[in-house]
Amino acid sequence: MRKLFKTVLVGLTALMMGACGSSGSSESASSSEGAAAQETFPTAAAVAKDMGLGWNLGNTMEAYESSNCEKITYEWIPVRGSNKPANYETCWGAPVTTQEMIDGIKAAGFNTVRIPVFWGNMMQNDGSWTIAPEYIARVREIVDYCMNDGLYAVVNIHHFDEFVIRRNDLESCRTIFTKLWSQIAEYFKDCSSKLVFEGYNEYLGGEQFDDKGKLRKLSETEAYLLTNTLNQTFVDAVRATGGNNVERVLIVSGYWTNIDKTTAPAFIMPKDTASDRLMVSVHYVDNEMYWSNQIGSEKWVRYTDSQIALLEKAFGQKGIPVFLGETTSRYPDSNFAAGAKYKTSSECLKLVLEKLTEKGFVPVLWDVSGNFYLRETGKIKDPLDAEVISALAEK
Repeated sequence: MRKLFKTVLVGLTALMMGACGSSGSSESASSSEGAAAQETFPTAAAVAKDMGLGWNLGNTMEAYESSNCEKITYEWIPVRGSNKPANYETCWGAPVTTQEMIDGIKAAGFNTVRIPVFWGNMMQNDGSWTIAPEYIARVREIVDYCMNDGLYAVVNIHHFDEFVIRRNDLESCRTIFTKLWSQIAEYFKDCSSKLVFEGYNEYLGGEQFDDKGKLRKLSETEAYLLTNTLNQTFVDAVRATGGNNVERVLIVSGYWTNIDKTTAPAFIMPKDTASDRLMVSVHYVDNEMYWSNQIGSEKWVRYTDSQIALLEKAFGQKGIPVFLGETTSRYPDSNFAAGAKYKTSSECLKLVLEKLTEKGFVPVLWDVSGNFYLRETGKIKDPLDAEVISALAEK
Protein backbone atom coordinates (compact mmCIF):
# COMPACT_ATOMS: atom_id res chain seq x y z
CA MET A 1 0.00 0.00 0.00
CA ARG A 2 2.80 2.43 0.89
CA LYS A 3 4.59 1.73 -2.40
CA LEU A 4 1.37 2.24 -4.39
CA PHE A 5 0.60 5.49 -2.55
CA LYS A 6 4.12 6.86 -3.14
CA THR A 7 3.99 6.00 -6.84
CA VAL A 8 0.61 7.71 -7.29
CA LEU A 9 1.74 10.77 -5.31
CA VAL A 10 4.88 11.23 -7.40
CA GLY A 11 2.79 10.85 -10.55
CA LEU A 12 0.30 13.46 -9.38
CA THR A 13 3.04 15.93 -8.58
CA ALA A 14 4.94 15.46 -11.84
CA LEU A 15 1.80 15.61 -13.97
CA MET A 16 0.09 18.65 -12.52
CA MET A 17 2.55 20.79 -10.56
CA GLY A 18 2.36 24.40 -11.65
CA ALA A 19 3.28 27.64 -9.96
CA CYS A 20 0.55 29.25 -7.87
CA GLY A 21 -0.72 32.33 -9.59
CA SER A 22 0.47 31.27 -13.04
CA SER A 23 -1.63 28.94 -15.12
CA GLY A 24 0.22 29.69 -18.33
CA SER A 25 3.39 28.38 -19.96
CA SER A 26 6.04 26.17 -18.42
CA GLU A 27 8.44 29.11 -18.73
CA SER A 28 6.30 31.32 -16.49
CA ALA A 29 5.78 28.42 -14.09
CA SER A 30 9.52 27.89 -13.78
CA SER A 31 10.13 31.57 -13.15
CA SER A 32 7.41 31.77 -10.51
CA GLU A 33 8.63 28.64 -8.76
CA GLY A 34 12.08 30.16 -8.49
CA ALA A 35 10.65 33.35 -7.01
CA ALA A 36 8.64 31.37 -4.46
CA ALA A 37 11.67 29.30 -3.48
CA GLN A 38 13.64 32.47 -2.69
CA GLU A 39 10.91 34.01 -0.57
CA THR A 40 11.55 34.62 3.11
CA PHE A 41 8.44 33.23 4.73
CA PRO A 42 6.77 35.52 7.29
CA THR A 43 5.68 34.49 10.78
CA ALA A 44 2.10 33.65 11.65
CA ALA A 45 1.75 37.02 13.41
CA ALA A 46 2.90 38.87 10.29
CA VAL A 47 0.57 36.87 8.06
CA ALA A 48 -2.39 37.42 10.41
CA LYS A 49 -1.76 41.16 10.37
CA ASP A 50 -1.65 41.16 6.56
CA MET A 51 -4.68 38.92 6.04
CA GLY A 52 -7.14 41.65 6.95
CA LEU A 53 -10.77 40.70 6.34
CA GLY A 54 -11.61 37.32 4.85
CA TRP A 55 -14.44 35.78 2.84
CA ASN A 56 -15.48 32.15 2.42
CA LEU A 57 -16.12 30.62 -1.00
CA GLY A 58 -18.89 28.66 0.71
CA ASN A 59 -21.00 25.77 -0.60
CA THR A 60 -18.65 25.42 -3.54
CA MET A 61 -15.58 23.15 -3.50
CA GLU A 62 -16.73 21.56 -0.23
CA ALA A 63 -20.06 20.52 -1.75
CA TYR A 64 -20.83 16.83 -2.37
CA GLU A 65 -23.74 14.77 -3.69
CA SER A 66 -26.28 14.64 -0.88
CA SER A 67 -29.69 14.58 -2.57
CA ASN A 68 -30.32 10.87 -2.04
CA CYS A 69 -28.42 10.19 1.14
CA GLU A 70 -27.39 11.62 4.48
CA LYS A 71 -23.79 12.40 5.24
CA ILE A 72 -23.88 10.32 8.42
CA THR A 73 -25.10 7.12 6.74
CA TYR A 74 -23.51 6.65 3.32
CA GLU A 75 -20.61 4.22 2.95
CA TRP A 76 -18.73 6.05 0.22
CA ILE A 77 -18.90 9.31 -1.70
CA PRO A 78 -21.78 9.28 -4.23
CA VAL A 79 -21.02 10.21 -7.83
CA ARG A 80 -22.58 13.39 -9.16
CA GLY A 81 -23.47 13.79 -12.85
CA SER A 82 -20.56 13.00 -15.15
CA ASN A 83 -18.15 12.99 -12.18
CA LYS A 84 -16.29 16.15 -13.16
CA PRO A 85 -15.14 18.92 -10.80
CA ALA A 86 -17.87 21.29 -12.01
CA ASN A 87 -20.56 18.73 -11.08
CA TYR A 88 -19.57 19.06 -7.44
CA GLU A 89 -18.59 22.73 -7.48
CA THR A 90 -22.14 23.68 -8.48
CA CYS A 91 -24.23 21.00 -6.78
CA TRP A 92 -25.19 23.17 -3.79
CA GLY A 93 -26.26 26.11 -5.91
CA ALA A 94 -22.99 27.94 -6.51
CA PRO A 95 -21.97 29.00 -10.01
CA VAL A 96 -18.61 27.92 -11.39
CA THR A 97 -15.97 30.11 -9.74
CA THR A 98 -14.24 32.61 -12.03
CA GLN A 99 -11.37 35.08 -11.84
CA GLU A 100 -13.91 37.91 -12.09
CA MET A 101 -15.67 36.72 -8.92
CA ILE A 102 -12.42 36.83 -6.99
CA ASP A 103 -11.56 40.21 -8.54
CA GLY A 104 -14.79 41.53 -7.01
CA ILE A 105 -13.81 40.22 -3.58
CA LYS A 106 -10.51 42.07 -3.85
CA ALA A 107 -12.25 45.26 -4.97
CA ALA A 108 -14.70 45.05 -2.06
CA GLY A 109 -11.84 45.23 0.45
CA PHE A 110 -11.17 41.62 1.40
CA ASN A 111 -7.60 40.35 1.51
CA THR A 112 -8.19 36.66 2.24
CA VAL A 113 -10.31 33.95 0.61
CA ARG A 114 -10.97 30.71 2.48
CA ILE A 115 -11.55 27.83 0.06
CA PRO A 116 -13.23 24.91 1.83
CA VAL A 117 -12.61 21.65 -0.05
CA PHE A 118 -14.25 18.21 0.10
CA TRP A 119 -11.35 16.15 -1.20
CA GLY A 120 -13.33 12.89 -1.44
CA ASN A 121 -15.22 13.91 -4.57
CA MET A 122 -14.12 11.85 -7.60
CA MET A 123 -11.97 9.66 -5.31
CA GLN A 124 -11.81 5.92 -6.02
CA ASN A 125 -13.01 3.65 -3.21
CA ASP A 126 -9.85 1.51 -3.24
CA GLY A 127 -8.34 2.25 0.16
CA SER A 128 -5.54 4.43 -1.19
CA TRP A 129 -7.28 7.76 -0.44
CA THR A 130 -5.79 9.18 -3.61
CA ILE A 131 -7.15 12.60 -4.55
CA ALA A 132 -8.39 12.79 -8.15
CA PRO A 133 -5.88 14.70 -10.33
CA GLU A 134 -8.59 16.70 -12.11
CA TYR A 135 -10.17 17.71 -8.80
CA ILE A 136 -7.00 19.00 -7.15
CA ALA A 137 -6.12 20.81 -10.38
CA ARG A 138 -9.44 22.67 -10.17
CA VAL A 139 -8.67 23.71 -6.59
CA ARG A 140 -5.32 24.96 -7.89
CA GLU A 141 -7.07 27.12 -10.48
CA ILE A 142 -9.11 28.81 -7.77
CA VAL A 143 -6.02 29.31 -5.61
CA ASP A 144 -4.39 30.91 -8.65
CA TYR A 145 -7.34 33.30 -9.03
CA CYS A 146 -6.56 34.52 -5.50
CA MET A 147 -2.81 34.71 -6.12
CA ASN A 148 -3.39 36.72 -9.28
CA ASP A 149 -5.08 39.37 -7.12
CA GLY A 150 -2.48 39.24 -4.35
CA LEU A 151 -4.98 37.68 -1.94
CA TYR A 152 -4.28 35.06 0.69
CA ALA A 153 -5.86 31.69 -0.09
CA VAL A 154 -6.69 29.31 2.76
CA VAL A 155 -7.28 25.67 1.80
CA ASN A 156 -8.60 23.05 4.23
CA ILE A 157 -10.27 19.63 4.47
CA HIS A 158 -13.97 20.39 4.83
CA HIS A 159 -16.78 17.87 5.55
CA PHE A 160 -14.52 15.04 4.36
CA ASP A 161 -12.85 15.21 7.78
CA GLU A 162 -16.24 14.36 9.26
CA PHE A 163 -16.68 11.44 6.86
CA VAL A 164 -13.28 10.00 7.82
CA ILE A 165 -13.45 10.58 11.59
CA ARG A 166 -16.89 9.01 11.96
CA ARG A 167 -15.80 5.75 10.32
CA ASN A 168 -12.28 5.13 11.64
CA ASP A 169 -10.40 4.68 14.89
CA LEU A 170 -7.73 7.16 15.88
CA GLU A 171 -4.81 5.28 14.35
CA SER A 172 -6.63 4.84 11.04
CA CYS A 173 -7.55 8.54 11.07
CA ARG A 174 -3.88 9.40 11.52
CA THR A 175 -2.93 7.23 8.56
CA ILE A 176 -5.64 8.60 6.29
CA PHE A 177 -5.08 12.26 7.12
CA THR A 178 -1.32 11.82 6.70
CA LYS A 179 -2.01 10.53 3.18
CA LEU A 180 -4.44 13.32 2.39
CA TRP A 181 -2.31 16.17 3.71
CA SER A 182 0.84 14.72 2.17
CA GLN A 183 -0.81 14.82 -1.25
CA ILE A 184 -2.24 18.33 -0.83
CA ALA A 185 0.98 19.76 0.59
CA GLU A 186 3.18 18.10 -2.03
CA TYR A 187 1.04 19.44 -4.84
CA PHE A 188 1.12 23.02 -3.52
CA LYS A 189 4.56 23.09 -1.90
CA ASP A 190 6.06 25.62 -4.33
CA CYS A 191 3.29 28.16 -3.71
CA SER A 192 4.20 31.42 -2.02
CA SER A 193 3.41 32.42 1.55
CA LYS A 194 0.05 33.73 0.32
CA LEU A 195 -1.18 30.12 0.45
CA VAL A 196 -2.07 28.96 3.96
CA PHE A 197 -3.23 25.47 4.93
CA GLU A 198 -5.96 24.90 7.54
CA GLY A 199 -6.08 21.34 8.84
CA TYR A 200 -9.77 20.57 9.20
CA ASN A 201 -13.17 22.16 9.53
CA GLU A 202 -15.50 21.69 12.52
CA TYR A 203 -15.41 17.99 13.34
CA LEU A 204 -12.37 17.42 15.56
CA GLY A 205 -13.77 15.86 18.72
CA GLY A 206 -16.97 14.77 16.98
CA GLU A 207 -18.99 11.56 17.25
CA GLN A 208 -17.91 8.21 15.82
CA PHE A 209 -19.82 5.12 14.72
CA ASP A 210 -19.74 2.25 17.16
CA ASP A 211 -19.69 -1.46 16.16
CA LYS A 212 -23.48 -1.37 15.83
CA GLY A 213 -23.47 1.51 13.39
CA LYS A 214 -24.74 4.04 15.93
CA LEU A 215 -23.05 7.38 16.48
CA ARG A 216 -21.30 7.47 19.84
CA LYS A 217 -20.33 10.69 21.59
CA LEU A 218 -16.71 10.66 22.68
CA SER A 219 -15.71 11.32 26.24
CA GLU A 220 -13.90 14.61 26.83
CA THR A 221 -10.63 12.69 27.19
CA GLU A 222 -11.16 10.85 23.89
CA ALA A 223 -12.30 14.00 22.11
CA TYR A 224 -9.27 16.06 23.12
CA LEU A 225 -6.94 13.17 22.31
CA LEU A 226 -8.47 12.95 18.83
CA THR A 227 -8.27 16.72 18.34
CA ASN A 228 -4.69 17.10 19.53
CA THR A 229 -3.46 14.01 17.70
CA LEU A 230 -4.95 14.96 14.34
CA ASN A 231 -3.69 18.54 14.57
CA GLN A 232 -0.20 17.16 15.16
CA THR A 233 -0.71 14.75 12.24
CA PHE A 234 -1.59 17.67 9.98
CA VAL A 235 1.46 19.73 10.93
CA ASP A 236 3.85 16.79 10.64
CA ALA A 237 2.50 15.71 7.25
CA VAL A 238 2.79 19.18 5.74
CA ARG A 239 6.27 19.89 7.08
CA ALA A 240 7.56 16.52 5.82
CA THR A 241 6.89 17.48 2.19
CA GLY A 242 9.64 20.11 2.24
CA GLY A 243 9.89 23.06 -0.14
CA ASN A 244 8.00 26.12 1.02
CA ASN A 245 5.96 23.93 3.34
CA VAL A 246 8.88 23.87 5.78
CA GLU A 247 7.95 27.38 6.96
CA ARG A 248 4.47 27.89 5.53
CA VAL A 249 1.94 29.25 8.03
CA LEU A 250 -0.50 26.56 9.11
CA ILE A 251 -3.85 26.89 10.88
CA VAL A 252 -4.74 24.20 13.41
CA SER A 253 -8.41 23.57 14.07
CA GLY A 254 -10.14 23.91 17.42
CA TYR A 255 -12.18 21.21 19.14
CA TRP A 256 -15.43 21.59 17.14
CA THR A 257 -13.93 25.05 16.43
CA ASN A 258 -15.84 25.89 19.63
CA ILE A 259 -14.30 28.76 21.57
CA ASP A 260 -15.01 27.40 25.07
CA LYS A 261 -13.62 23.95 24.25
CA THR A 262 -10.65 25.24 22.26
CA THR A 263 -9.53 27.67 24.96
CA ALA A 264 -9.67 24.95 27.65
CA PRO A 265 -6.32 23.65 29.00
CA ALA A 266 -6.89 20.21 27.42
CA PHE A 267 -6.51 21.68 23.94
CA ILE A 268 -2.81 21.57 23.05
CA MET A 269 -1.15 23.36 20.16
CA PRO A 270 0.97 20.96 18.07
CA LYS A 271 4.74 20.85 18.21
CA ASP A 272 6.25 22.40 15.11
CA THR A 273 9.70 22.28 13.53
CA ALA A 274 9.16 25.87 12.34
CA SER A 275 9.05 28.74 14.84
CA ASP A 276 6.04 31.03 15.10
CA ARG A 277 4.25 29.60 12.07
CA LEU A 278 0.96 28.37 13.60
CA MET A 279 -2.48 29.93 14.01
CA VAL A 280 -5.58 28.46 15.65
CA SER A 281 -9.04 28.36 14.07
CA VAL A 282 -12.38 28.80 15.81
CA HIS A 283 -15.80 29.79 14.46
CA TYR A 284 -18.60 32.26 15.23
CA VAL A 285 -17.70 34.43 18.17
CA ASP A 286 -21.43 35.09 18.82
CA ASN A 287 -22.83 31.67 17.88
CA GLU A 288 -24.81 31.04 21.07
CA MET A 289 -26.50 34.44 20.81
CA TYR A 290 -27.38 33.84 17.17
CA TRP A 291 -29.24 30.62 17.88
CA SER A 292 -30.99 31.98 20.98
CA ASN A 293 -32.22 35.02 19.02
CA GLN A 294 -30.31 37.57 21.08
CA ILE A 295 -28.50 39.40 18.28
CA GLY A 296 -28.25 43.15 18.84
CA SER A 297 -28.90 43.02 22.57
CA GLU A 298 -26.65 44.05 25.44
CA LYS A 299 -26.46 40.38 26.32
CA TRP A 300 -25.09 39.68 22.84
CA VAL A 301 -22.42 42.35 23.26
CA ARG A 302 -21.36 41.00 26.67
CA TYR A 303 -21.23 37.43 25.38
CA THR A 304 -19.19 38.44 22.34
CA ASP A 305 -16.75 40.31 24.56
CA SER A 306 -16.44 37.32 26.89
CA GLN A 307 -15.66 34.95 24.00
CA ILE A 308 -13.05 37.35 22.64
CA ALA A 309 -11.51 37.59 26.12
CA LEU A 310 -11.17 33.80 26.27
CA LEU A 311 -9.35 33.77 22.93
CA GLU A 312 -7.11 36.66 23.93
CA LYS A 313 -6.07 34.94 27.16
CA ALA A 314 -5.56 31.46 25.67
CA PHE A 315 -3.87 32.49 22.43
CA GLY A 316 -3.45 36.20 21.80
CA GLN A 317 -1.38 36.82 24.92
CA LYS A 318 0.84 33.89 23.96
CA GLY A 319 1.53 35.24 20.48
CA ILE A 320 -0.68 32.67 18.72
CA PRO A 321 -2.87 34.38 16.09
CA VAL A 322 -6.59 33.58 16.05
CA PHE A 323 -8.27 32.78 12.75
CA LEU A 324 -12.09 33.12 12.86
CA GLY A 325 -12.53 30.78 9.89
CA GLU A 326 -16.29 31.33 9.86
CA THR A 327 -17.85 34.57 11.07
CA THR A 328 -21.47 35.61 10.53
CA SER A 329 -21.95 37.79 7.47
CA ARG A 330 -25.72 38.38 7.56
CA TYR A 331 -27.95 38.48 10.64
CA PRO A 332 -31.58 37.61 9.74
CA ASP A 333 -34.29 39.68 11.41
CA SER A 334 -35.56 36.51 13.10
CA ASN A 335 -32.36 36.18 15.13
CA PHE A 336 -32.52 39.66 16.67
CA ALA A 337 -33.59 40.18 20.27
CA ALA A 338 -36.77 42.00 21.12
CA GLY A 339 -35.84 45.59 21.86
CA ALA A 340 -32.33 45.12 20.46
CA LYS A 341 -29.95 48.04 20.86
CA TYR A 342 -28.32 47.34 17.48
CA LYS A 343 -31.17 46.89 15.05
CA THR A 344 -29.67 46.10 11.64
CA SER A 345 -27.46 43.38 10.27
CA SER A 346 -24.92 45.92 9.03
CA GLU A 347 -24.63 47.55 12.48
CA CYS A 348 -23.97 44.17 14.08
CA LEU A 349 -21.52 43.17 11.37
CA LYS A 350 -19.57 46.37 11.93
CA LEU A 351 -19.49 45.94 15.70
CA VAL A 352 -18.28 42.33 15.60
CA LEU A 353 -15.65 42.90 12.91
CA GLU A 354 -14.28 45.94 14.74
CA LYS A 355 -13.97 43.98 17.98
CA LEU A 356 -12.18 41.11 16.26
CA THR A 357 -9.79 43.16 14.19
CA GLU A 358 -8.92 45.40 17.15
CA LYS A 359 -7.53 42.26 18.82
CA GLY A 360 -5.58 41.30 15.71
CA PHE A 361 -7.84 38.33 14.98
CA VAL A 362 -8.61 37.36 11.37
CA PRO A 363 -12.39 37.28 10.73
CA VAL A 364 -13.56 35.37 7.65
CA LEU A 365 -17.20 35.87 6.70
CA TRP A 366 -19.18 32.71 6.01
CA ASP A 367 -21.03 33.18 2.74
CA VAL A 368 -22.90 31.16 0.15
CA SER A 369 -24.00 32.21 -3.30
CA GLY A 370 -26.59 35.00 -3.22
CA ASN A 371 -26.31 35.69 0.50
CA PHE A 372 -23.74 38.45 1.18
CA TYR A 373 -21.66 38.76 -1.97
CA LEU A 374 -23.31 38.36 -5.38
CA ARG A 375 -20.91 36.26 -7.41
CA GLU A 376 -22.67 36.97 -10.71
CA THR A 377 -22.23 40.75 -10.39
CA GLY A 378 -19.05 40.84 -8.30
CA LYS A 379 -20.64 43.15 -5.71
CA ILE A 380 -21.67 42.96 -2.07
CA LYS A 381 -25.44 42.62 -1.98
CA ASP A 382 -26.27 45.29 0.61
CA PRO A 383 -24.67 48.72 0.06
CA LEU A 384 -24.51 49.23 3.85
CA ASP A 385 -22.53 46.01 4.23
CA ALA A 386 -20.26 47.15 1.42
CA GLU A 387 -19.59 50.37 3.32
CA VAL A 388 -18.70 48.40 6.47
CA ILE A 389 -16.17 46.23 4.62
CA SER A 390 -14.67 49.14 2.71
CA ALA A 391 -14.25 51.28 5.84
CA LEU A 392 -12.61 48.49 7.81
CA ALA A 393 -10.34 47.62 4.89
CA GLU A 394 -9.14 51.22 4.84
CA LYS A 395 -7.97 50.84 8.43
